[in-house]
Amino acid sequence: MRAVSVRGDSARYRGEPRRDSLLTARFGTGEQALLLVATATGARATPGAHRAAAEACHWIGRAVGRSHARLVEDIRAGRRGDLKSGLHRLTDRSLGKLRASAAEQGVEPEEYAAGLRCLLLPADPECRTRVFFGVGPGGLFRLRDGEWQDIEPQVAEIKGEPVVGFGSPPTETPDGDRLTMDLGIPTPPSPYEPAPEPPREPFRFRTSVARPGDTLLVCSGGLADPLRGEPELGDYLAERWSRPEPPGLAAFLADSQVRVKGYADDRTAAAVWEA
Repeated sequence: MRAVSVRGDSARYRGEPRRDSLLTARFGTGEQALLLVATATGARATPGAHRAAAEACHWIGRAVGRSHARLVEDIRAGRRGDLKSGLHRLTDRSLGKLRASAAEQGVEPEEYAAGLRCLLLPADPECRTRVFFGVGPGGLFRLRDGEWQDIEPQVAEIKGEPVVGFGSPPTETPDGDRLTMDLGIPTPPSPYEPAPEPPREPFRFRTSVARPGDTLLVCSGGLADPLRGEPELGDYLAERWSRPEPPGLAAFLADSQVRVKGYADDRTAAAVWEA
């Protein structure tokens, strides 16, 4: 795996901090271990954007860390529905904590918010399932046989009644499994009345089965947008990242910073090369 988070040309020019944040964390040991990659992007044109992004990564890291053993079991068993419900709830709670922080600081929730995108990778070499989840802009791509595939999960507009993860109580699956939905984490009373609610952004979730030779890329909008909008960048990175060996750290950093006219945002990227 290679991961990097860098300031864009716009932030450098203005002398502003990077709005993106990156966390990689390993929970557990041996084949029971789980690797989390979390990327977050703070709201544009807000003074605390970099802090909100870092806090979003912090909270989702804590949540996944507490629940990693059950998450590994569900990934191995292919319990897609349980994973989606449980991770939706963890994401909601993490972003809800940002809203609580905003209330504590006396600012509007929109001024202290962040998009969050995560990847879960089991350490067991026999388990080839990769799990992506999160909210907000960015990209999920797969490089297979030298061609990029945009596998960003599509979402529908949120309407109607609350769904699991947006404050509704957990419900049982056909197998009677409730644990993954709330992952055994009690919800403490909120110090704020009314309790701050998480932003109702669409939740994105996807599982994929890795093939040898694949490269899976999760990235912030600063890299996703030019990848989608400028074919020459995709061709360049496909050639660079389809070689027999993954790039070294310095080479990956350089590749991630290739300039594209009209795109100057921060770039955060995490790529996984499948053996």
